[in-house]
Amino acid sequence: MGDELVVQNLNKTFYVDGKPLSVLEGINLTVSDGEFVAIVGHSGCGKSTLLKIIAGLESPDADGVVTLHGREIAKPGPERGMIFQEHRLMPWLTLEKNITIGLDDKTRREKMELASEYLRLVKLEGFEKAYPAQLSGGMSQRAAIARALVTGPEMLLLDEPFGALDALTKIEMQKEIIKIREEKKTTMLMVTHDIEEAVFLADRIVVLSNRPGRVRDIVTIALSDKRNRGAADFAWYKKKVYDYFFEPEEDAGPEFAI
Repeated sequence: MGDELVVQNLNKTFYVDGKPLSVLEGINLTVSDGEFVAIVGHSGCGKSTLLKIIAGLESPDADGVVTLHGREIAKPGPERGMIFQEHRLMPWLTLEKNITIGLDDKTRREKMELASEYLRLVKLEGFEKAYPAQLSGGMSQRAAIARALVTGPEMLLLDEPFGALDALTKIEMQKEIIKIREEKKTTMLMVTHDIEEAVFLADRIVVLSNRPGRVRDIVTIALSDKRNRGAADFAWYKKKVYDYFFEPEEDAGPEFAI
């Protein structure tokens, strides 16, 4: 596999009350075609900020660069689909129109066909004319996934997409993400606070330090594609990542939700 995403010497500083606040420092990372990489770390360490920079929603400091297949990322683009913590569906639009809202170059018939295809992919066939208020939380997130995939992105960026779901629905959504990845071969980069979720889904887990976020380790998950949450090897990886959260680090100062 070739390197699809390359992050080099990435730093990010915000200003709070006129004072600089370093959020990310010296981030170097590569993600290969078709790979699933999870990013974990304490709240406020810059995980979501890193994902937004890769999405083109934030800019890094001047000395860092992010490229996708050799092209520098400077703004959002259809080659990167983004799924947020909330589904962000337009409540006044049907699912069909929500999913195809960005496809201005398609005909009405093409939009209908794409909406049906991707709603079927996320097991929402028959809900084309439904409105978001008529859906459960899990169904709404399925629709958000369909919307992110309909443009045919090279990479899917997931910012804690299942964090607000109940435990059983979360497990079902994780299984659906695996099926979608197998079918579409889409590269995926996920931010999560759920270590079990990271071990279940990812090929590698990037562990960030407390703020400013630095790469403490990158853990390769040498498990089969059919992962058993109750198996001893699964528990071993879970503990390995979990232990990073209790190793002493330098005090990063007061928490900020960055």
